[in-house]
Amino acid sequence: MADLERPKIKVGFIPIIDCAPIVLAEELGAYERQGLEVEIRREVSWANVRDKLALSKLDASHILAPLPLALTLGIDSVSVPVINAMTLQVNGNALTLSTSLWREMEEAAPELVKAGRPLDARAIAAVVARRAATGAKPLVLASVFPYSPQNYMTRLWLSSAGVDPDRDVRMAVVPPPHTVAYLSGGAIDGYCVGEPWNQQSEALGIGRIAITGPDIWRGMPEKVLGCTESWAANNPNTLRALIKALIEACLWLDEPANRPEAARILSSPRYLNTPAEIMARTLDLPGFHVFQRDAANFPWRSHADWFLAQMVRWKQAPADTDIKAVADRVYRTDIYRAAAREMGVDCPEADRLPPGGHGEPLPTAQQTSEASSFRRRV
Repeated sequence: MADLERPKIKVGFIPIIDCAPIVLAEELGAYERQGLEVEIRREVSWANVRDKLALSKLDASHILAPLPLALTLGIDSVSVPVINAMTLQVNGNALTLSTSLWREMEEAAPELVKAGRPLDARAIAAVVARRAATGAKPLVLASVFPYSPQNYMTRLWLSSAGVDPDRDVRMAVVPPPHTVAYLSGGAIDGYCVGEPWNQQSEALGIGRIAITGPDIWRGMPEKVLGCTESWAANNPNTLRALIKALIEACLWLDEPANRPEAARILSSPRYLNTPAEIMARTLDLPGFHVFQRDAANFPWRSHADWFLAQMVRWKQAPADTDIKAVADRVYRTDIYRAAAREMGVDCPEADRLPPGGHGEPLPTAQQTSEASSFRRRV
């Protein structure tokens, strides 16, 4: 290693299933094989992760895929250039609604609720309209952070039925480990989060899964490996070794025979502190958690293009944002390729696919029209 003979680094994670590469790289000895001494640190919220990266309390972390873009743009409360060195997982999210909201939907739009999952967003639109007409309090739906796949997933689903997420409901932020408690206590009516917190609410009988991430976009990038631009520049060999260790863990995690052991390890109080059977229930869902196959680890710049377009669409970022320039700066395909090649792992030659090439949802004129019509009705 050129950076240090045996680098010691601090890597953060939030207790969600997609922290698995960070955890399993330690449990499998992958960090040690790459000559690294890694201290993994469990954090309580994405705001904590953001702040600790900015203050160099963490060297790298499991982080929401859009958040490095927001931090580099300077549109969050913290402004610091952060890169995405690799994607850690695609898929894995779901939107869970409280059982009381589910009953409201059954009363307001029984034919839509009975149609099964994925739930038609018009069912929740009917509740929103009924509450507005009677002067009842608006629905409160939570995501884990303003710059998150969960926030954009919820917004896309609501707007598909003409619900304006900035006007017709109240959007809240709740850290992933607290979502079940907030739903149980009635502080929110639903939440969008990574597993196992959706399965947990269903198991407790307090919530029902309405839609999953793949219902919106099969293959949506979820969490990535983030570090500040300056740390990456000052520690290129250490970062490359870290990526290689995580690739090894991702390869292991994608083997079906290893999923029961992954569930057992992740259920530990040190990590997710959740019953192993809940972990296994979600890890066993076919194609729901993808850690490495189909170029899942590659930091596609076209993914960044899509997230940045969402930031512009929802007025989080200026309309004149140079999407390509920001995506190229933050999603570092060059760093990932160098590490992957050393591991003998294939990765795409192109940095981007054309719009729609990942199967991602694209805005339509119909959605805009429906949203305007709904606002006139309520």
